[in-house]
Amino acid sequence: MQSGVRVCAPTAALLGPLCRGCLSRARSLPGRSFSCSPRQSSRWNSQETCSPPPPRDNPRVLITGGLGQLGVGLAQILRKQYGTENVILSDIKKPPPHVFSSGPFVYADVLDYKHLRELIVNNRITWLVHYSALLSAVGEANVALARKINITGLHNVLDLALENCLRLFVPSTIGAFGPSSPRDPAPDLCVQRPRTIYGVSKVHGELMGEYLHHKYGLDFRCLRYPGVISATTQPGGGTTDYAVQIFHDALSTGHHECYLRPDTRLPMMHISDCHRATVEFMQAPECQLSLRTYNIAAMSFTPEEVAQEIRKHLPHLKVTYNPDSVRQTIADSWPVRFDDSNARRDWGWSPAFGLEELVADMLSAIRNKRTNEGLPIS
Repeated sequence: MQSGVRVCAPTAALLGPLCRGCLSRARSLPGRSFSCSPRQSSRWNSQETCSPPPPRDNPRVLITGGLGQLGVGLAQILRKQYGTENVILSDIKKPPPHVFSSGPFVYADVLDYKHLRELIVNNRITWLVHYSALLSAVGEANVALARKINITGLHNVLDLALENCLRLFVPSTIGAFGPSSPRDPAPDLCVQRPRTIYGVSKVHGELMGEYLHHKYGLDFRCLRYPGVISATTQPGGGTTDYAVQIFHDALSTGHHECYLRPDTRLPMMHISDCHRATVEFMQAPECQLSLRTYNIAAMSFTPEEVAQEIRKHLPHLKVTYNPDSVRQTIADSWPVRFDDSNARRDWGWSPAFGLEELVADMLSAIRNKRTNEGLPIS
């Protein structure tokens, strides 16, 4: 091994065993000269590859964008496994009291590189889950802001992960595919030409992460999420949000107006499957991974199919269709199914929820939530 070159070799307790092939690949990384960038600590041009932090029993996790649909639930799971104090939620919004009291929360703007760096260093972060992003429909309404958060923010996170040898998870999306991609099913590797700034930024993230992994040994991990369905958070501006809103409407008014055509088929997933996939993927030994970005799948349905399943529980549900041109165009460019065979083979992915189980769980959870809040049920 060249003098001065260190290898990113995870500890057995924290990051899983390192295969001989992983070690050989890391040792083959070319040397680099130091950067003259204002970010003097950036590792982009350093002569050292990623080197892991000293061994410890549990990872120290920072979750950006933690008050969105996914962050709070993921934090709960990770805190049960690794300890409450080892998982830090962050966002630029004020957390509700139950989130603030449930574990560490800090203010973090992914566009503020210096402050984010301080958080990572001061809290000895070893895993970074980067959920900060503007979603598809919201991003199309404000492209400049989406470009800043989804791309500039991502580059800040990539730089810091490389500098501090973090295990970095960045979710991708069904939106990373475009009309020229195979749609039924969409494989892990194929043509990707998305037509939204959200999709473009996610493809950019996939490729940058893979590049930094192969060139510098960054432990970058990415899952392409389908539409994620959750009873605990409100829709956040995504094209698949109808599949959350329809449950709330079914129990509140008995009527849902859908912004997609009734035959629009898209991949979907219960949030508990999404969280479990993320945790299992983060825990998988690096040498088991043949890819850095994987599709994960659970089910695929249309608005009419989910409405019919809801009517088995609530026969009075009425659904009208008023397609929104922006969201319908986005949905028509996306796959109708994911091929997740590589995830199933490499690290044992398998979903627990199908459509029937998803509908029963969502209606039960939202009914209980409305009852506890004293809200009427249709």
